[in-house]
Amino acid sequence: MPIVLYRVDERLIHGQVVIGWGNQLRPDRYVVVDDELAASDWEQDLYRLGAGGAAVEFVTVAHARSNLAEWRTGTDKTILLTRDIPTMRRLAEGGVMEGESVNLGGLRHGPGRAEVLTYLHLSDEDRADLDAIAGSGVRVSARDLPDAHKVSLETLSKSKWK
Repeated sequence: MPIVLYRVDERLIHGQVVIGWGNQLRPDRYVVVDDELAASDWEQDLYRLGAGGAAVEFVTVAHARSNLAEWRTGTDKTILLTRDIPTMRRLAEGGVMEGESVNLGGLRHGPGRAEVLTYLHLSDEDRADLDAIAGSGVRVSARDLPDAHKVSLETLSKSKWK
């Protein structure tokens, strides 16, 4: 089965992903794309505790880009997670994710970020990265849980974040 969800969520593996999305999508594994986390065994162990029975892989962006085609056509149902938008942009560069959809989940308030949705705070840099992702042929929308209303990038772009 292909990758069933591409999600940007700074909390990575947590309740909304495992219970909310996981119960509906029934993934065999989670792939966390994060250069720093891919090098930190003890942090990986903490995230694995929350993944239930699914396998968890932690990989760099370079590794993910070289394996993306295989994961998209493989037998394991996969949820692919990044902790931030720049990482997802790096993953999508060059059209390797063309035709896919990226879900924006929890991104908290921080320096330079404005609230766009209650669970989504974005900066001007985030906006540029989201435009780049969309420009590479990827559909971008925000939705915290599978049953929640999906908000398109076009609608997000018209918000007060502008």
